[in-house]
Amino acid sequence: MIASKFLMSVVAIAAGLSSSAAFAAAMAIAVCVASSLPGAALADSVDKSPSNETPVVKKARKTGERKAKPDKNQYWLLKPTPLDQMRSFSTDRPTKSNVPYTVDAGHVQYETDLTNFTHQVTGPTRTDTLLLPNPTFKVGVTNNVDFEVNVPFAGVRTYNTAGLPSTSLWGIGDTYLRSKVNLWGNDGGDTAAAIIPYVKAPSAPIGIGNGAVEGGLIGPVAFNLPNSFTLLLVPEIDVLKNNLNNDYHGNYVFDVNLSREVIKNVTAYVELWSDYNADPAARATLMSLDAAVAWVFLPNTQVDVGANFGLTSATPMVQIYAGLSQRF
Repeated sequence: MIASKFLMSVVAIAAGLSSSAAFAAAMAIAVCVASSLPGAALADSVDKSPSNETPVVKKARKTGERKAKPDKNQYWLLKPTPLDQMRSFSTDRPTKSNVPYTVDAGHVQYETDLTNFTHQVTGPTRTDTLLLPNPTFKVGVTNNVDFEVNVPFAGVRTYNTAGLPSTSLWGIGDTYLRSKVNLWGNDGGDTAAAIIPYVKAPSAPIGIGNGAVEGGLIGPVAFNLPNSFTLLLVPEIDVLKNNLNNDYHGNYVFDVNLSREVIKNVTAYVELWSDYNADPAARATLMSLDAAVAWVFLPNTQVDVGANFGLTSATPMVQIYAGLSQRF
């Protein structure tokens, strides 16, 4: 029943969007079906010289030497991409943004918060949330498609400045299932783009999660800029359960992320994130200014730290985290 309501709400929200947004939603459904086929390759990318020795994190690849390369579309889950043809190591960490690059076919990658602390202020109520850890596991299905699973372990403590009793709850979080589909630029070029349809399965207890099936579509686009800067623009549309009933509403996110390698293999990020939640009972605008640093200290291993600062009353006041990512 919950799943059917969710699907009906997706259709209703899509009907109320512009034609371009409706087209994007239709594309997501088609991509999910296509990405489940072995060996599916939904985008042709321009290859560049692979480099496992000079990894780049969250950066659109710059156009390099034009050399003939083997067809990487021949590789899939059970026929892994050879090590000397793998693309540069990239992650969806450390900031809230997502990159358009996928994990190479037949390879696996994990990205996790080692610790993630959030402090939220709502009137006299204070809520502290701790994710410990928060892993995402990825596997390359084809050259341009990967599959991803995220399941955190969370603790939530709520207390009141008026002296009311505090409450604490620990447990597994909700499970997020995603498929990233690169559209272009996976292996080279000054721009790159992808779509990332996702579904949230309600595996968390009430109090950590809301017990609802939810989902959405993310569409990251990366641009190489002068002076070695990289710009990420990341729009997102979500279908979320209403707070007061079992109906669904739209949630709209836009993320602008600017990064640059400041010293060898160390990249700094600054980000402006916004979120408009159209819940009929509690419409809210969230916005944060985020900063982070990532260090790729081995060709396939990254550590990072970051902090997010709320700019509106509905946004968590502060979020700090440290993380680890590794590719095999």
